[in-house]
Amino acid sequence: MKTHLWYCQLIVLFFTVPLFAVPREPENLRILRRAYPTVRFDATYDASVRDYKIIVTRADGTATTLYWANGKMLPKEKLDEQESYWTLFYQYAKEIPNPSNFSDEEVQRIRTFSSAENRSQQAGSSLYFFNAIYDAETRQKTEAHIKQVAFLGKYTNAHEWIFEPLARVENRIRELAKSDAEVRQFVDELSRVDSYNWREIGDRASRSFHSYGIAVDILPRGWGQKNIYWAWRRDIDPDGWMTLPLDKRWMPPLKVIQAFEAEGFIWGGKWIIWDNMHFEYHPELIDYNRIR
Repeated sequence: MKTHLWYCQLIVLFFTVPLFAVPREPENLRILRRAYPTVRFDATYDASVRDYKIIVTRADGTATTLYWANGKMLPKEKLDEQESYWTLFYQYAKEIPNPSNFSDEEVQRIRTFSSAENRSQQAGSSLYFFNAIYDAETRQKTEAHIKQVAFLGKYTNAHEWIFEPLARVENRIRELAKSDAEVRQFVDELSRVDSYNWREIGDRASRSFHSYGIAVDILPRGWGQKNIYWAWRRDIDPDGWMTLPLDKRWMPPLKVIQAFEAEGFIWGGKWIIWDNMHFEYHPELIDYNRIR
């Protein structure tokens, strides 16, 4: 009798307890909710692929289904290719990488990473996520949101959804310029501000963030005589561009960089393949690195 009772309890337990525990909702999903407060991120676990399905819903009610994919945010049909994509969350340098500290091994890694062959094979960040966030699946949809904006007295076209953070950056810089001569000189010497440009990234079959209108290039007067972008320097110094000293590169004042970062923009001068005129709006990345 006792054996029969034990067997019945075992059968009940088998059919009421899940075969595996459902993992907790990805922690970094909270960062996306903070970074994009007008967008809804509804997460449910999909046991068929053992990953979280994320319904991304913009304020206009348009919803896109993506999967977490280790923070890469991909559609279901791309899950088998996720190793080709970068995660949305990566280490953004706190300090500007100083080439005088690079080892020979690091220089070689940079040389390999920046090669045309390697870059042509990189899928990069998930554009599916940014398409969903910025209503930018096509050029026509993107350009419906591209408007003219003034920044520090210069006009450019950019995605309307970054106008508010860009205005806050300008307010910070103008306030700094009242008491900081270096920042004031930066403002006075500003020549151009460029944002929207529908194009792919050089050496890669992937859309540039300029094609979303969420990247901004800031160019000083006489920028053509300055080392401002790694690929332009590579054209004249293919073997040594990666170790070009910081004092040989043009860069905005540190306080200007910090003003951008405070409002959710990352600076291309902190990339190993440096782009010192370039800022991109990635509040999720700024928040992630602040927590780290």
